[in-house]
Amino acid sequence: MHELAITEGIIKIVEKEAKIIILKGKCNQNSSWGIIGSFPQLIQDYFDIASKGTIADGAELVIRRVEAKLKCNECGSEGKVENHRLRCKSCGSLNVTITSGKEFYVDSLEVD
Repeated sequence: MHELAITEGIIKIVEKEAKIIILKGKCNQNSSWGIIGSFPQLIQDYFDIASKGTIADGAELVIRRVEAKLKCNECGSEGKVENHRLRCKSCGSLNVTITSGKEFYVDSLEVD
């Protein structure tokens, strides 16, 4: 249930930035995160609930998924993660490093 913690973090970012620019009105938040380990629909559902009564209340949460990629530590092959399988397609090794797809960041805030 780390999606709730992620959502609360998003709201804190929105509130902090809103105080900096003295935000009044609707705010849309654009964010990017990897496809590994979180479920965007849960984030949206939690956002709708957790943002009630905050500056982010009624805001639209725009999510851009970042494709998960890995690098094999055995053969050096690089590729994308498919079906959440963290295995090298070239040699079958499980000794891989995720190079993208775990990140999360707020891209921008749009203010009306």
